[in-house]
Amino acid sequence: MSDFPSSTTVQDRPPVLSSRAASRSKVKSLVASTVGNVLEWYEWSAYAVFAPFIAQVMFESSNTASGILATLGIFAVSFLFRPLGGVVFGWIADRKGRKFVLVTTMLMMAAGSLVIGVMPTHNSVGVWAAVILLVARVIQGFAHGGESATSTTYVAEIAPNNRRGLWSSVIHVAIVGGSILAYLLGAVITDVLDKEDVMDWGWRIPFLLGAVLAVAALLLRRHMDESDVYEEGDASPAQVQAEAKAWPRTRIIKTATRMVLFTAGITAVHYTWSSYISTYAITSRGMDPSLAYWMSLSAQGVALISLPLFGMLSDRIGRKRQVLFFAISSSVLVFPLSAMVSDTWWSLFIPQAIALTLWALASSIFAAMQAENFPTSMRTRGIGFAYSLGVALFGGTAPYLNQLFVGWGLGWIFSVYIVVLCICTLVATLTMRETRGIDLRELDKAM
Repeated sequence: MSDFPSSTTVQDRPPVLSSRAASRSKVKSLVASTVGNVLEWYEWSAYAVFAPFIAQVMFESSNTASGILATLGIFAVSFLFRPLGGVVFGWIADRKGRKFVLVTTMLMMAAGSLVIGVMPTHNSVGVWAAVILLVARVIQGFAHGGESATSTTYVAEIAPNNRRGLWSSVIHVAIVGGSILAYLLGAVITDVLDKEDVMDWGWRIPFLLGAVLAVAALLLRRHMDESDVYEEGDASPAQVQAEAKAWPRTRIIKTATRMVLFTAGITAVHYTWSSYISTYAITSRGMDPSLAYWMSLSAQGVALISLPLFGMLSDRIGRKRQVLFFAISSSVLVFPLSAMVSDTWWSLFIPQAIALTLWALASSIFAAMQAENFPTSMRTRGIGFAYSLGVALFGGTAPYLNQLFVGWGLGWIFSVYIVVLCICTLVATLTMRETRGIDLRELDKAM
């Protein structure tokens, strides 16, 4: 009789099934978060992709260079509201949960996209066109700060400890995926429509489409699970007081500063080679817009494939090695890669693919490293402030500064700037501990 399973063994089976069901539920939550991320980054990237056309219809068209600078200036200003959104929504996420914020920010991004899709042009309302455009982008910037911080926290918290690198890479898979969708639509629209039609109404298509697709993403996000790490966190007065002692203001400032510097080189490389380089090839090197979009699309496809592979690699060899290799390689290669860009297909595809693949080394584990450096009770706020401030200072301004220096005939200065920021990332990474595979609950206790 002892060879047969006892009643106790049989009764033990439901928890196993329950665990499997919980695992499937987490995967569904990951998919829902990722789909929403893709659409939010698609809406965010569409502005950069169609910047050459927006510049001509929303600003005085007699000076193309001035219009481009104004358009990229609004792009930069919208980033300045990301830290505020990161802090505000981070506080809400740490109090009311991650899921609530992810639904709210989805609605705000869709609203901003809809406004841009239907707004009047400069010929109709004059300077008010620029004002409306700025307000719409500010709303999106505020929402995006909360979205980025919360989704980074959420995915890292629901991920298995030994696969957090892989799961966290999904965050930047969504970023690149959204950018690819925007470039794909840009390539199709400029291929199918005449330039006059694109200028007249074609540029509105991606924004209107984004607003519609956001409804589907919203439905998916409503059924996501809340983070176990958040729900199991102790929010009692005693625990809050204990964490306040463990995390005095000086430690918070030190950690936030380190993460801002860590973000600097990664985000500057990203926005230079994903958001700006096609505009530079079109406006400064005379490349056909459709060709530039297709080449950018292809180069970002290479990065997209690299991200999960590098995420898995980090779960084996650790996080720090990959970031250090990115920082050193990007510093060495920025000058030759920038010099390659001209009006031929290969001159954009090759340097962009190389630069974005190096970026994928660090960005694949960006979410994991951010989450592993803050305790649960202040994780979203900490990431929201540090990540959004770093992106606002060094990412959102990158296209504008690049265009400004190019206009002055001093494009090489921006390459020096990239080197400096990559060194900042290098130094910040060297001061961090390796946290691969650590349980975030245990990490809270260690902190």
